[in-house]
Parts: sequence; C-alpha cells; structure tokens
Amino acid sequence: MTVEAVLWDMDGTLLDSEKLWDIPLYEFVEKLGGTLSLATRQAMVGSSVPRTMSMLFAEVGIDRPSPEDVADGAAWIMRRTEEVFRAGLPWRPGAREALRAVRDSGVPMALVTSTERQLTEVALDTIGRDLFDVTVCGDEVDRRNKPLPDPYLKAARLLGVDPTRCVAIEDSPTGVASAVAAGCTVLVVPCDVPVEQGERRVFRDSLVGVRLEALAPLLAG
Repeated sequence: MTVEAVLWDMDGTLLDSEKLWDIPLYEFVEKLGGTLSLATRQAMVGSSVPRTMSMLFAEVGIDRPSPEDVADGAAWIMRRTEEVFRAGLPWRPGAREALRAVRDSGVPMALVTSTERQLTEVALDTIGRDLFDVTVCGDEVDRRNKPLPDPYLKAARLLGVDPTRCVAIEDSPTGVASAVAAGCTVLVVPCDVPVEQGERRVFRDSLVGVRLEALAPLLAG
C-alpha cells in the first residue's frame, strides 16, 4: 500500500519539549499553593489546554475554578511557556533528519499538535514551516482535541487523503489514541510516558534512520 501522507505530532515526538512544559506547569501549581505530582504531570502529556487546566486546579483541590481563573491561568502558562520555548527547543533523536528525508520523498506532510497556534508558531521557527503542507493546532479543532480523532481527521481532510492510508508518528498514549481512532497506522516512539501495545501501532525506539521506505510497509501490517 502507498502512504498518502505522513502526520507528525510535535511535543515529545519531534521536539524534546515535554521537559520544557514541566517548567510553567510546576510553577503554576506552586503559585496555587500546591505541588504537581508526577502521576498528574504524566497524565497531561499530549492533552488539550482545557483538560490540562482542569487537572492543574484539581491538583490543589479546586474542582470548579471560575472561568476567569481558568482563562488567567492558561494565559499565564502560555506566556511562560513561550519564554521557555524561545530560549531554545531541543530535537528528539533523529527527528530533524527523519523530517527532511520524508519531505524529500515528496509525500504530503502535516503537523498535528495539541499545542495552541501561538506556541506552535514559535516552535515552527525551529522545526521549519516549509516541511509541512498543513498544520493543525489544539485550538483549531472546536475543543475536540486528542485523544479524540478530530485533529488527525482534519489534517487528512485538508490534505485530501484517506486517513487509513496515512502514517501518524506519535509518542504519547493520548496522541496514539487520537491517530488510531482516526484510522491511521501509528509509528509509536515513546518519550516520557509508556504506550501500550494495540491495533495499528508499530513501535520504534527512536526516529533515527526513519525514511518513507520504512513507513510504507506499516500500512500492510
């Protein structure tokens, strides 16, 4: 089978940025007077902003924060994260070379991320906008973010391809669930959180050596 498009996640897949997200998230919970647990932090990986904010407030016993507090908190985290991103974004092993190799093959590519557009634009200064035909961000899917299939379905629709003929590349359980639900085959390269085995999932330790020729056989599997 021919790969019609390759759909890339960003945080934890292309960029080793989950560790950078730690900084504002831990700082925000400290501002609220608490401490962010490892279990809660890991549950946030790949999540949307609304779900992340809900978990942050719940961590300090605030189950029903006001809309104003949620908006102010999200804005604070956005500003702080942008500061951290602008200080430098590290690549995941092999990601830069894999992106360029797949791009050079001529297959359409999309970036599909739960990160909102404002921060994604900062990250694209490092990754390269020219590598993607389409980018779908977390604030562009009508609040139906990963693990729902909508982000990947939207990317496939914008590219004019069949999602079942696409390979998605992901690192987190949330992102993998989204891509699988959309019908994609997923190359899973875990980063900070383990991902369980399951349908249409092929695992790899890193993106080192990944080329389109290595992705096409995954669809037949």
